[in-house]
Amino acid sequence: MSSSHRIGAAARISGCSAESIRHYEKLQLLPAPARSDNGYRYYSQQDIQRLRFIRRGRELGLSLQTIRELLTMVDQMPHSDCEPVNRIARHHLEDIEQRIQALELLARELRSVVHQCKGGEVRDCKIIGALSAGTNPLSM
Repeated sequence: MSSSHRIGAAARISGCSAESIRHYEKLQLLPAPARSDNGYRYYSQQDIQRLRFIRRGRELGLSLQTIRELLTMVDQMPHSDCEPVNRIARHHLEDIEQRIQALELLARELRSVVHQCKGGEVRDCKIIGALSAGTNPLSM
């Protein structure tokens, strides 16, 4: 097991926490690791590469189900056309762009309310008023 790493080292090298590693094992995103006679888990370089893949996918906002789909393609269809992977990435990008648009609208609304606030007492605060009325500050 000289080229294998215990969970702490695997966590450090992959950028995943030990808790996440155990979670990914439980979800079967990561195969059960080799174990020593004393029960320690040992992770191979391939396991660590897979953990990095999962971590990076999560950083990009991919769901665990989407990551599972991608890993299934890697594991079971490595020589297949990558169009399904491209389709998943395009769909995720569209979702991100829609969320960005929604967040930009929210920022614009909040900016408008913040600019309307001229100080004074809380009971007269434009921000509190807009939140209480439930109206769109851009239409005020």
